Amino acid sequence: MNLFAEALAWLFSPERLHGPYALQTLLGQHLLYTLISVAVAAAIALPAGWLIGHTGKGREVAVAISGAARAVPSFGLLVLLVLVLGVVRTPLAAVITFVLLAIPSLLAGAYTGLEAIDRRVIDAARAMGMTEWQIFLKVELPLGLPLLIGGIRSALLQVIATVTIGAYVNLGGLGWPIIQGIPLRRFDQVLGGAILVALLALIVDLLLALAQRAAVQSGVRVQQHPSVREGARAVRRAASASA
Repeated sequence: MNLFAEALAWLFSPERLHGPYALQTLLGQHLLYTLISVAVAAAIALPAGWLIGHTGKGREVAVAISGAARAVPSFGLLVLLVLVLGVVRTPLAAVITFVLLAIPSLLAGAYTGLEAIDRRVIDAARAMGMTEWQIFLKVELPLGLPLLIGGIRSALLQVIATVTIGAYVNLGGLGWPIIQGIPLRRFDQVLGGAILVALLALIVDLLLALAQRAAVQSGVRVQQHPSVREGARAVRRAASASA
């Protein structure tokens, strides 16, 4: 209990708001790496996932690629890329690492969102004369949006947690108090940094949970549809395997 009180005292100390390692600066760095990495991963994974979900082809290849990406340890890959690319390209090495981490969840969210849609709905849209683009934009994308947001939610949470290790290679972020405090035995600082990372993850999770709930189309009972539940489980499996 004393350690928790000391951690809170460290967090609310006026010194935390000044200098190159001010908490607001570290938070900005953490969010910057997270958003850039997830945006790049989304640009790669979402078109591929939508194509797989729409055509029903290539799912096995996607699963194999995602599995290979999940098998690579993030910390080991980060250190390896820093050594290969050089210290001056540490930010690039970090972004590549975080992108590979985010791709499986985004890919799963994209294709399971489309696969979970009742095929009779798609057939009805074709029977009405819709083109494939119209079917995707007006039918598949809106109905698959909740699972897609679920994939984005998982990817963001994983990257937020993993960006913490970027401080090990001097990238800053909210992991810096943790990495710097361990060798100094400043456990109040370590716990304070961990609290900040946990709070950031909880806030992002809450916001995206609300967005996921709001994305459910009116009249669609997603939680009761077995195919959608299977899609949600696929996203969760991708998330847990990537952690």
